[in-house]
Amino acid sequence: MAKIGVIGGGFGGIAAALRMRGKGHEVVLFDRCSRLGGRAQVFSRDGYRFDAGPTVITAPFLLEELFALFSKRMTDYLDMVPLDPWYRFVFSDGEVFDYGGTVDDTLARIARISPQDVAGYKGLLEESRRIFTVGFEQLADQPFHRLSTMIGQIPAMIRLGSYRSMYSLVCRHLVDDRLRQAFSIQPLLVGGNPLDTTCIYGLIHYLERKWGIHFVMGGTGALIDALAALMREEGIELCLDTTITSIQTSAGRVHGVITDNDTRVKLDAVIADVDPVQLYRDLIPTREQTLMVRMKRRFATSSMGLFVLYFGSSRTYPDVCHHTIVLGPRFAGLLEDIFSRKVLPDDFSLYLHRPTATDPCFAPAGHDSFYALVPVPNLSADINWQQQAEPFADRIVSVLDATVLPGLRESIRCRFQMTPADFQTRYLSTLGSGFSIAPLLHQSAWLRFHNRGEGVNNLYLVGAGTHPGAGLPGVLCSAKVVEKLID
Repeated sequence: MAKIGVIGGGFGGIAAALRMRGKGHEVVLFDRCSRLGGRAQVFSRDGYRFDAGPTVITAPFLLEELFALFSKRMTDYLDMVPLDPWYRFVFSDGEVFDYGGTVDDTLARIARISPQDVAGYKGLLEESRRIFTVGFEQLADQPFHRLSTMIGQIPAMIRLGSYRSMYSLVCRHLVDDRLRQAFSIQPLLVGGNPLDTTCIYGLIHYLERKWGIHFVMGGTGALIDALAALMREEGIELCLDTTITSIQTSAGRVHGVITDNDTRVKLDAVIADVDPVQLYRDLIPTREQTLMVRMKRRFATSSMGLFVLYFGSSRTYPDVCHHTIVLGPRFAGLLEDIFSRKVLPDDFSLYLHRPTATDPCFAPAGHDSFYALVPVPNLSADINWQQQAEPFADRIVSVLDATVLPGLRESIRCRFQMTPADFQTRYLSTLGSGFSIAPLLHQSAWLRFHNRGEGVNNLYLVGAGTHPGAGLPGVLCSAKVVEKLID
């Protein structure tokens, strides 16, 4: 039995810790936050509760597997419910498109907006299924630390047209600009620009179709609490409020870690659920790194940043769905401002989360709880968030007040925000990125940071910055990859 340390208590770190414990290893998990979850923290203000992290749960079987490792049932720990619709899209012209339910439901809603796209959607769904079969079912939990593995997949990737962008894939099938936008936003859920993110991420569309979109009653925080309870029951040691300042190595092997209070912990292996750039820049000596990983560290492109406005209202909005995506008047130009020009635009698109649509416990009776998430440039942009945060939040409130939440300005009783600067400070996220390494083709598979440490034999990586990538299914699958590598 080995003693394995896990650095970082996000979903990837939690899954890795449970899988290692399921193999009989002694496991200790370190996290710098006061509660588990990584970015899936919970904020409580003035009687309102807010999930800070991922709120879209897909592929729930990946979570069920973690409980089954110990012959336990997830349903004994939490209540997960399916959502319908999955998302409501609100376009700049006032048109509304509810996405979710059966395929026939989706076709009927498409026919109302753009009858000529009904057949095109069927083609898009079939192409997404083909990508899903290879990209998720065959490769998502397979190690990619050998170049030969990636070379062996090149023919399949060419057949699937992985060199195309997500947006170009959608445009091959749909002609209505509004539907093109709605069905190409999936890369934004993992930190990518739909205009240049590989269409391999089109598998998300079929993944949502296959298992639906779910919500845990009590929120993502309740899911983290359930996993924490399982970890404690199975004897995993949790060291919270603890930052790892150094990973001790020699001769290409990890020997232990040093914490921020100078405690030295001897370990047989380390699994890092941290931003890979930060890992190799700050925790691993350069002499222990391969040339390739030093190049990745230097030239890695981080995902965009996120501005998240949390607020509670003294009234309810019963007609607003659990997940609403409000699209602004621009699409390509807005994405170029965020990802290429790196400026804070005057207009924006946003994702609005209203958990009280499903679970009233997030707010006092007769009130609603929300957050609005807006993609923005990361900290490589010249944006002074200390000066820009409040004016930007005011603009978000104004747009919501004029569109889906009339009367919001007068009814807000609680309001605060997180900027990319907060992501950098709280989570040690490189450039304050929202999703670690951007999901570009040249940063995928073997070209992404490897799940097996590059230069250090008993170091392993899980989380958004390694294979297969960001998003809840991705980080949970990264723990399955590491389990295979350690075996």
